[in-house]
Amino acid sequence: MAAESARTIALPSGEEIAALGQGTWYLGEDPARREQEIAALRLGVDLGMTVVDTAEMYGDGAAEELVGEALRGRREEVFLVSKVLPGHADRKGTVAACEGSLRRLRTERLDLYLLHWRARWPLEETLAGFTDLMEAGKIRYWGVSNLDVIDMGELTTLPGGDAAAVDQVLYNLSRRGIEWDLLPWCREAGVTVMAYSPIEQGRLLKAGALGAVARALGATPTQVALAWVLEQGVAGIPRSGSPDHVRQNRGAVDLHLPTEALDALDEAFPPPTGPTSLEML
Repeated sequence: MAAESARTIALPSGEEIAALGQGTWYLGEDPARREQEIAALRLGVDLGMTVVDTAEMYGDGAAEELVGEALRGRREEVFLVSKVLPGHADRKGTVAACEGSLRRLRTERLDLYLLHWRARWPLEETLAGFTDLMEAGKIRYWGVSNLDVIDMGELTTLPGGDAAAVDQVLYNLSRRGIEWDLLPWCREAGVTVMAYSPIEQGRLLKAGALGAVARALGATPTQVALAWVLEQGVAGIPRSGSPDHVRQNRGAVDLHLPTEALDALDEAFPPPTGPTSLEML
C-alpha cells in the first residue's frame, strides 16, 4: 500500500521528509505485543508517517529487529533512522555499530545515522566514522542527538562538521528550553530539529489546559501536543505500539492550531525566559 501524503519538513539538503514520524523506544521488548507493534508500524507507514526512528540501545537491538521485520518489503517507502551508542562512537566502533544495526534492520543502508548523545569519544572520532559510512554507501546523512548549542558550535568547527543534518532532542510543551538558544541556532545553521518524546511519554496528556484546548478544537490532547510541535517547524517522532494510537497521532498532521489555542498553550506552558541546560530522558 502506498503511503498517504503528509506534512513534510526539509533537511539541509532540501530533501523533504515526513514531519511526523514514528519512534520505537521500548518497542520489541514484549513478545506478547510483537504482532500489534508490527501492525502499528506498518499502519503508520500507510498513513504517511514514514520516518521511522530507532537505535541500537533500544532493547539491546530488539527494536531494530522489530523494525526490520515490520518493514520487510517496504524499505523504500521509509526514511530510516538509527543511532550509535556513545561508548561505541570512536571511528571503528561507529562503523561496526552501524553494520550491526543494518543487519538487525535487514537493510543495506540507513537514511540517517545519529550519535545518540555525547560521551568520552571526541567528536572527531565519530565524525570520521560517519564519513567512512557515507563513503561506503551505508548511510545517506548523519546527525546528532542530545547535543546542546555549545556542542553544536564545537561540531561545526571540525572539518565536515557543518554537514550535520539533524539534532534530535527532547522537546514538547513542558520542555521548551531549546527555544532560547538551540532552536534558533539550528534554524540559522540550517540543521533540522527532531523532537523525541513529544508528548513526554504520555505524562503531558494529564495537563488540564491541554485538555481544554483539545476540547475546544474537537481534537485529542495527543493531537494538540503533536500539532504544537509541528507548528514550531520541528519534526516529531512519537512512539506508539498500537494501531489505534497511530491513527490518533496521524490526526495531528491535519490539525492547525489557531492563534487563540497557541496563546492558551503559551500561558499554560510558558516559553523559557533565559538559557537552561539541555534536558534529556
